[in-house]
Amino acid sequence: MILVTGATGHFGKSTIDFLLKKGISSTNIVALVRDEAKAGDLKAKGITIRTGDYHNYDSLINAFEGINKLLLVSSSDITDRTRQQQNVVSAAKEAGVKHILYTSTERKNETATSPIHFVTGSHIETENIIKASGIPYTIFRNNLYLDMLPIFFGQQVLEKGVFLPTGETSAAFSTRDDMAEAAANVLISDGHENKDYGISNTENVSVPEIVKSLGEVVGKEIGYVSPTSELFIETMTKAGVPEQFVGMFAGFSEAIRQGEFETFNTDLEMLLGRKPVSAKEFLTGFYAPKN
Repeated sequence: MILVTGATGHFGKSTIDFLLKKGISSTNIVALVRDEAKAGDLKAKGITIRTGDYHNYDSLINAFEGINKLLLVSSSDITDRTRQQQNVVSAAKEAGVKHILYTSTERKNETATSPIHFVTGSHIETENIIKASGIPYTIFRNNLYLDMLPIFFGQQVLEKGVFLPTGETSAAFSTRDDMAEAAANVLISDGHENKDYGISNTENVSVPEIVKSLGEVVGKEIGYVSPTSELFIETMTKAGVPEQFVGMFAGFSEAIRQGEFETFNTDLEMLLGRKPVSAKEFLTGFYAPKN
């Protein structure tokens, strides 16, 4: 029996869809949700729904009963992620889960000096908790989603261009669906215990290169400006962008600039059995004019 946490979120839903496409019976898939009212589409597919809250330890033990493989999709609550996921791992051990898989993140700098330590710190702590639990594990070190680029670029990117302090450093961006399919492939096969997988694209591309590709996709030149982080924060704040988003965009941009997501060590192609979707392919699917 396979359980997927965060099953009403993008990654969890996508993983479940891939499990079904690959022939896993819906009766062998369990979706962990906080709000059952949001799981109507999963119910319609025949997926077993179990409710549980990361803050409610007893609910997790009940939800994990009879589960062999548990995919822990990382919590979106960055400020309390470690404590929540500690509960998941402890409950999984008590419930007798045989294999825990975790969606972590690619990074190089694991110290507090990282511009995205507010994200990576809890991932690193969770990885250590999982490995110390004694439960066989698989860690997915997921790179940045290509799917996040339109959010970073903004809704007026085709008119105003891109204004991000990423410099010219490359990153191995990959699509969320490719990562979810890789996770599904690991869930339905053997031999992945106690392994860390790099889930990155086989190509590293910079934001200016991506912006150039975007211009080719839409048939017009798109501007790109890479300001200092200070100017970026000042400009976005004056434009009325909420502080938490400004900080997140600035942090991830600086991490890209420092090379945190540039890597040639990837297992994604191997786990997929094909080349991952490229940045140009993603841009075409998202931005190309629809007939």
